[in-house]
Amino acid sequence: MWRTLALASAFFPGLFVLCIRLLRCAAPGWSLKDRILLSGRLVSTVQATMATVSGITVVLNCKDVVYDRHWLAVEYIWVLVPYMTYDIYVMYLCHWHKSRERGIKEKKHSLASMRSFLLQERLMVTHHLFILVVLTPITQHFRGELGDFFVGCIFVAELSTPFVSLGKILMQLKMQDTLLHKVNGIFILVTFFLCRILLFPFMYGAYARQVGIPIYMVPFRIPLHCNVANASLIAPQLYWFRLICRKAASLYGSSPAHRGR
Repeated sequence: MWRTLALASAFFPGLFVLCIRLLRCAAPGWSLKDRILLSGRLVSTVQATMATVSGITVVLNCKDVVYDRHWLAVEYIWVLVPYMTYDIYVMYLCHWHKSRERGIKEKKHSLASMRSFLLQERLMVTHHLFILVVLTPITQHFRGELGDFFVGCIFVAELSTPFVSLGKILMQLKMQDTLLHKVNGIFILVTFFLCRILLFPFMYGAYARQVGIPIYMVPFRIPLHCNVANASLIAPQLYWFRLICRKAASLYGSSPAHRGR
C-alpha cells in the first residue's frame, strides 16, 4: 500500500512536469497554458490506459464474481488515490491559466481563484472527491474480501478517457474538422456508452447469473451502500453522455462551414 502510494504520488506529477518540459523543446512557440493543457491530457491518457488494463485483467481472472480475488483490485486503488488528488490540482492550474487568458486577474492559489474553480468545475471535483472519500473506503474496507470482479469493472470504465483526451487534443491543435476527429468522436460515443452506462446493468446481470436470481432482484440482495455508490457513479455519467451526444449531433449534423461561423 505505502509503496504504491509513494510511487504513484511521484509518477503522475513527475510525468506531467516531464511532458511540459518536452513540449517546451518540441513546441517553443506554445504558451505555458497550452503546454499544461496538453500535458494534463497526456497524463490522463496514461492513467486511463493503466486502469483499463488493470480492470480487464481483474475481470478476466475473476470467474466467481463474488468471491474470486485478484491483487490488482486492491492495489490499483492506491494508484487512483494520488492520481485523483493530482488531477484536481491540474484542473485548477488549467482553470487559472484559462482565466488569465480571458483577462481575469486573480492571484494564483488565492481564495477567489479557488472559489471560481470550484464553481466552474464543481461536478468534476465532486466526482473526484466522491472517489477519494466514499469509493476508496468502500472498496478497501467495507466490502471485505468480496467483489474484486466489480472493482475491475469500475476500472474498465476508464476505456473512454483516452478517446476523450484525444478529442480535446485535436481541438487544441485546431484539427476539429479532420476525419480523425470525426472517427474519434464515434469511438468516444461507443466506449462511453458501453463502459460508463451499460457497465452498471452488466455488473448487476453478472451478479444475477452468479446467484441465480432475476436481474431486477439484484438491488434488493446486495448491500445498500453498493446501490448508493453505483447510483452516485452513474448519475454524472448520464449527464456527461447527454453533453457528448449534443456535441456529436453538432459535429455530424452540420457542415464545416457552418461550424466555423
